[in-house]
Amino acid sequence: MHGYELRKRLNALLGTFRAFGYGSLYPCLKELLAQGLIAEDSPAGTRPAGPSRAGGQTRHSGQARQRSGRRSKIVYRLTADGKERLQDLLAESGPAAWDDDGFGVHFAFFGQTRADIRLRILEGRRTRLEERLDGVRAAMSRTRERLDRYTLELHRHGLESVEREVRWLNELIASERESGAASPPHSARTAENGTSPGQARPFPG
Repeated sequence: MHGYELRKRLNALLGTFRAFGYGSLYPCLKELLAQGLIAEDSPAGTRPAGPSRAGGQTRHSGQARQRSGRRSKIVYRLTADGKERLQDLLAESGPAAWDDDGFGVHFAFFGQTRADIRLRILEGRRTRLEERLDGVRAAMSRTRERLDRYTLELHRHGLESVEREVRWLNELIASERESGAASPPHSARTAENGTSPGQARPFPG
């Protein structure tokens, strides 16, 4: 897909609170191209622009854009190395998958992630947040008397946000464990509906 469509898909997948701008998207695409993880394809029906024969000047591409009224869009696709790298990333379940920067991205791809990996990421995220809660509560107890009411409310708001996420994670973890316990053996599941092991199931709303 081309850059505009990719940006739309990423924003839809990751949500508006992780919106991607072109200023961050295209440098990332450039880096992936350099690493050989993606490749550029010409859209169907287009040809690479070549120089004009008149005077040896490169007027062909400019004239073509004037006739069409717009530039051709570059289409990106995953290479074989890119697909292999994606599978490696989907199998990661260490601390990088629990942190604030990585958890949302990994969670967005839970539908393509094995059940045991999903569970380890959720449990790791919960542990990380519980450690954060302990730290925030300890800090508030030490500094409560020195804080004005607005700063104290800001700290309380942050604390409540983390507590809500922990409750949400508890629900997801319980759902994952229940789904794993209720799942039939791999051979029976494959024979019945052709699904693969670890396929994501709906979470409670």
